[in-house]
Amino acid sequence: MRRESDRIAAGTLFEGMTSVRAVLEAMESGRSDRRILRLFVDEERRQKRAKELGWLAHEAERFGFPIEFVSSEALDGMTTGSTHGGVAAECSERTIPPLDGFAPPSDGFLVMLEGIEDPYNFGYALRSLYACGADAVVLSPRNWMSAAGAVCRSSAGASERLPLYVSDPAESARFFKAHGYRVLAAGIRDSVSSFACDMRRPLYLIVGGEKRGISASVLAEADEIVRIDYGRAFGGSLSAASAAAMLGYEVLRQNRT
Repeated sequence: MRRESDRIAAGTLFEGMTSVRAVLEAMESGRSDRRILRLFVDEERRQKRAKELGWLAHEAERFGFPIEFVSSEALDGMTTGSTHGGVAAECSERTIPPLDGFAPPSDGFLVMLEGIEDPYNFGYALRSLYACGADAVVLSPRNWMSAAGAVCRSSAGASERLPLYVSDPAESARFFKAHGYRVLAAGIRDSVSSFACDMRRPLYLIVGGEKRGISASVLAEADEIVRIDYGRAFGGSLSAASAAAMLGYEVLRQNRT
């Protein structure tokens, strides 16, 4: 088992069937240019996963990647622990295109995640945003997709299913305003409660990390600052994943027909 620093650096190793399926789905749809280079399977689980392996063998032939059967010790040595379920894939990098080539839908809901400092928190946020119906996520130039394997695992595959774009945060706000979107930024000062805020589509929502929040230059571009009200006096910040989930589901609630 590798040290955590080594695990995060190995961003192109995707662990577990949930992650592998998400990569294959993205390959099938053409949503991503990431490709599986090699698939590793625990030799000791070969019989138990016979049906699943039959499907994987078909996909391997279709997409042209080899399946290598390895020992449990070898698989544990290349992964972050024992949650891989006996399957891991070495994958290529994914190209994240710039936002300026994107044509926003007329009634879209897109989210920027800015300043999240942990790949797992980043992945949890992507999982919630995918579940609540976000059309795509915009990332700042410094993002956690260099640790794509960890992000995919923590997002339950959502990071590979979501369209992703990269942009300077302030420029992204101006981009969506030019396309008729309302721009909201999560914050406290001069804010309105999410319960009272207009969060109807088309909407661009910016959520920052719990430590650094959203930069002043980005807040200045927002049409409104939206906050999450607490049920008691509490000086702490919610995690970015929690904030993204709560605001994302408020968008879903307000736009239900």
